[in-house]
Amino acid sequence: MMRSLTASLLAALALAACSRTPVPAETRAQDTRTFTAVTPALTARTGAQLYQGKMPGLRGEAAYAIEVPATWNGQLVMYTHGYAGDGPELRVQTPPLRDYWLSLGYAWAASSYSANYYDVQAGVEDTNALANAFAALTGRARPTKTLIMGVSMGGHVAGAAVEKETAQTAKNRTTYAAAMPVCGVMDEEYEFQWLGDYTLVAAHLAGLGARTFPQGTDTFKALLPDILNASFSSYSGALWQENATQGAKLREIARNLTGGPRPVFDLGFRVGALQGAVFSTGGSDGTVTGILPRNTYGNANTTYRWTTAAAPTPAEVAFNASILRVTPAQNPNPALPDRVRYLPRVNGEFSVPVLTLHTTGDFYVPFRHQQLYRAATAAGSGDRLVQRAIRAPGHCDFTAAELVEGFNDLVKWEAGGTKPAGDDVTTPTVVADPNYGCKFTRGTRPGVDACPAN
Repeated sequence: MMRSLTASLLAALALAACSRTPVPAETRAQDTRTFTAVTPALTARTGAQLYQGKMPGLRGEAAYAIEVPATWNGQLVMYTHGYAGDGPELRVQTPPLRDYWLSLGYAWAASSYSANYYDVQAGVEDTNALANAFAALTGRARPTKTLIMGVSMGGHVAGAAVEKETAQTAKNRTTYAAAMPVCGVMDEEYEFQWLGDYTLVAAHLAGLGARTFPQGTDTFKALLPDILNASFSSYSGALWQENATQGAKLREIARNLTGGPRPVFDLGFRVGALQGAVFSTGGSDGTVTGILPRNTYGNANTTYRWTTAAAPTPAEVAFNASILRVTPAQNPNPALPDRVRYLPRVNGEFSVPVLTLHTTGDFYVPFRHQQLYRAATAAGSGDRLVQRAIRAPGHCDFTAAELVEGFNDLVKWEAGGTKPAGDDVTTPTVVADPNYGCKFTRGTRPGVDACPAN
């Protein structure tokens, strides 16, 4: 009798489960977009063999390129490219250290990713898939070691690729021996917090601050000339010039939001291309142009300061009281059951050597990323992180010598050598020193004070 009741109960439960309305899948704008992978047409370097084509990716096909030197050392470097815009074509980008890697015997490989926009999820999954397919695509042995290097958004990919959370959740799982994220987004939340803060503050200083969120990109774009006129005396050339009133306030607020006093910040603030890139995000809805399903931006607990006294001035108090306050949506970047998050996390939990480079003047992906990355590693991974500050005003503005030195030091360290030197990125008095960044800067940029002669 008990057996029959149990069977009846199970049948009823099964029937009820079948009759439930399915929970709708979460949709994002990115899921509605289509892209076309373009087969690379690269020419192999002398003495190297090139493999290029298309392969399945997370959202469709991704293009790939793999190059193996004749005297291959058995190791592979995965290169992860930066933001490639929002166009429909997916193209492989070649690494800046291509020739150097080949000269040392390293093979390299790069994916176009299967999507454009800021799709780091596709970047991680498709890069891992390509690394895993190396032997099948080339007919060679599996690499004895695989390293990863990325720039800008690709720095986010490279940093996330070695995270504990990625190792546990990725659809395509790969073990990397070391990582070199340069000019990278090392805190996925901060980058979009910064972009939202700056554009909101600039508009508010101009008396044109948003009253509702999101303001809308078209509305912001229509107001932008007046916003710029309020803070800049000129903004048409390579270097913009802020005025001494609202512009000076905007500059100092930005300084505080991006890492505090440091060499080359002022010059980086005036780089027109980077100002334009940041202002192009104004009015956004906080979903990272449809990468997230909900708004990730919030400034409810942010205090904006343009002075340095211990307490805010009455003008700062009034400014903070009147600016629009935004609260992020609940769980805008959820964990997913079968792949890394839409914006893969950089939690500072990794077990392999990581070496970063970041310019002190970068206004698009600010130096603050390195400070937050260091803080994230404090619980256990700090001894595996080396960070280097470069005295330059641009985004990813590195010399070949700086990249080569960083890579050489990383691979020697990974192979069992001494941990290389780096810079203190968190002590304010150290970072504010006029000679900060001189230790690893190789080459003086125009407009940047030269380092003292050794």
